[in-house]
Amino acid sequence: MVQVRKHHSVGGDGELDLESWLRHVQTLAGLDGGALVTLRRAAEMSAEAEKQAIAAENIWTEGASSFTTGLEMAEILADLQIDAEALTAAVLYRAVREKRLPLKTVEDEFGKRVAKLIRGVLRMAAIRSRSADTGDERQSVAVEEHSENIRRMLVALVDDVRVALIKLAERTCAIRAAKNAEPAKRKRVAREVADVYAPLAHRLGIGHIKWELEDLSFRYLEPGDYKQIARLLDEKRLARQKYIDEVLELLRGELSRADIAGDIFGRAKHIYSIWRKMRRKNIGFSQVYDIRAVRILVPTVRDCYAVLGIVHNLWRNIPNEFDDYIASPKENGYRSLHTAVIGPERKVLEVQIRTFAMHEEAEYGVCAHWRYKGTDAKSGGQAEGVDGYEQKISWLRQVLDWHEEVGGNPLQDDLQSSDVDTRIYVFTPDGHVVDLPRGATPLDFAYKIHTEIGHRCRGAKVDGRIVPLNHELQTANQVEILTGKREAPSRDWLSSGMGYITSSRARAKVIHWFKQQARDQNIADGRSILDGEFKQLALNDFDFEKLAAKLNMHSLDDLYAAVGAGDIGVGQVLNAAQRMVKVDRVEPVPSLTASVARGEGKADVYIDGVGNLMTHIARCCNPVPGDEIMGYITLGRGVSIHRKDCANMLRMQAEEHERVLQVEWAEKPKELYAVEIMIEAYDRHGLLRDITTMLDSQRINITAMQTSSNKHKHTVDMVLTAEIHNFEELSRVLHRINQLPNVASAKRRILH
Repeated sequence: MVQVRKHHSVGGDGELDLESWLRHVQTLAGLDGGALVTLRRAAEMSAEAEKQAIAAENIWTEGASSFTTGLEMAEILADLQIDAEALTAAVLYRAVREKRLPLKTVEDEFGKRVAKLIRGVLRMAAIRSRSADTGDERQSVAVEEHSENIRRMLVALVDDVRVALIKLAERTCAIRAAKNAEPAKRKRVAREVADVYAPLAHRLGIGHIKWELEDLSFRYLEPGDYKQIARLLDEKRLARQKYIDEVLELLRGELSRADIAGDIFGRAKHIYSIWRKMRRKNIGFSQVYDIRAVRILVPTVRDCYAVLGIVHNLWRNIPNEFDDYIASPKENGYRSLHTAVIGPERKVLEVQIRTFAMHEEAEYGVCAHWRYKGTDAKSGGQAEGVDGYEQKISWLRQVLDWHEEVGGNPLQDDLQSSDVDTRIYVFTPDGHVVDLPRGATPLDFAYKIHTEIGHRCRGAKVDGRIVPLNHELQTANQVEILTGKREAPSRDWLSSGMGYITSSRARAKVIHWFKQQARDQNIADGRSILDGEFKQLALNDFDFEKLAAKLNMHSLDDLYAAVGAGDIGVGQVLNAAQRMVKVDRVEPVPSLTASVARGEGKADVYIDGVGNLMTHIARCCNPVPGDEIMGYITLGRGVSIHRKDCANMLRMQAEEHERVLQVEWAEKPKELYAVEIMIEAYDRHGLLRDITTMLDSQRINITAMQTSSNKHKHTVDMVLTAEIHNFEELSRVLHRINQLPNVASAKRRILH
């Protein structure tokens, strides 16, 4: 029989067998028989992994058991009535983290979703290991800003709120166990909990976990203040309890006479909240009103206000000590009525009034809004009420995206979005967190750190690996910038087609640098840039003087200088050139999109995938934009457009599948032009696949392709016919092809 050391139910003196612990957790979480079998299997696997590790290492560290920590985590989560998958992940998490149990084994035994939960918690643990030991270097970054960045990053990593809940349970176990740790470690754990996880519990609205984390971290960070308040509370505990009992009896009688069914009880005091109130209001212990406090729970909101009237009729309320969090909930969704009154014996009494549902939400937060109990294994982990769950995740992401720094010039894309999905969060080599727009590159990172670092940037490492400067960064990357001795930005960084810079802030700094250079150098650089672009686009005899006039430049040198300094982008020049040569240099191609009239006086809708065939909307199902659709080639009436689930379409698909087309709704078609692209490259395996994949990612349609190879020189020549909207798009495509490995050159060829 597996024995577990008790703490709460798994804690204290003596031993408790696994079956008793399972029954306790089953009662808390309301698990069914199948879930209980899975949880037992997970506990036995964790126990066996620890047993083998101890035997192999021949060590035992008191209080370091991954097995009992896992059980304690699961018990904390069971109290939140979380589902069996999360409980299983909690039991196994520490064994996986301490490398006593391979994650692959967990996935094979318990499925991908349990493994995904553990993997998510491990990613959050990586934040702790990278950010916790920064030492005195934290002085270079404001502590509060650093902590808020960490909290935002936690949310960016969490796709499933259960991951955050498991991590909170693990940190709760850690702060409980800190009493037996060395003082330095105890303080480090307490600081991390106070800075990151107690605020996270607050934002999730899980009150009882938040209060425990705050009190325990406060106990280790401010032991003197903690002991003083604890002593003052203890000295008056018996008298206070007697007073509260008398108040409760009086209130029960009043509620009974008003025919209001409710629960009334004394409210436990949290030492940290008392200390924080004393500091915030600069008052002494005797002036803290909620030392004596009661909480009243009633069925409805109407009852809440009725009880408030009863309380205020009994005792005089204290001005400015009334808060209506029902009409104006707190940012984490907390709702309640708070009032302070002069109670019996002229002693100050705090009263909180809320409904039973509000109380459950205040205690369990996000867990009170849905239950995972209804999860169907075949549904991919989605439970009943999934819409509410998704709304809660959206809310969670929003409330944690607090005010962010706007540095330098307040350019548009630096006014950081309230949606955390538009941001990424990466680490400096020292472990500090830097937030950037999604799609940012190492150059964006370098300029966010410091302008000089950006100007001197020569290369970058991401997670220890050398990457190109246009590499797209992802949340949790650790980025190191490699710098030279002198400032030397490249003009290629300003080319939108090459993707080196995505933030307007970084771009503005590069442009400013070039503006400070000599005009002669800007003219030379601008001439070189435009000559290269126009040669690549096969515009060899272009009239640049006319182009300069079209762009309102006094001379061609002014145009070159403006391009060299970055005042005018290459794309802007190419758009002007496009208008000059559009008629006689580029041949339009037929659109792949056809229009369908939807009744007299109404605008056309457009169908992609039918070429120039006549189309009409099928009357049997009458699809509208937004419906999934299919096309059927009729005899004499072109293509009829049906809903995908139309009975007629399903029959025709089965009987005449060769006449069925894949089609979709489209925007109004833009004019396209056929352009030949000539590519010279050194042959290699996968070259053609890389080119076509890149073009597909840019949504470029290829209508023809010719290839020829030279076996002796190991080279290959390709000619692609592509459909392009304009020169700017063509330039971007050519730049991206030129960046592919083994490509010697890619340029436009004039159609013959």
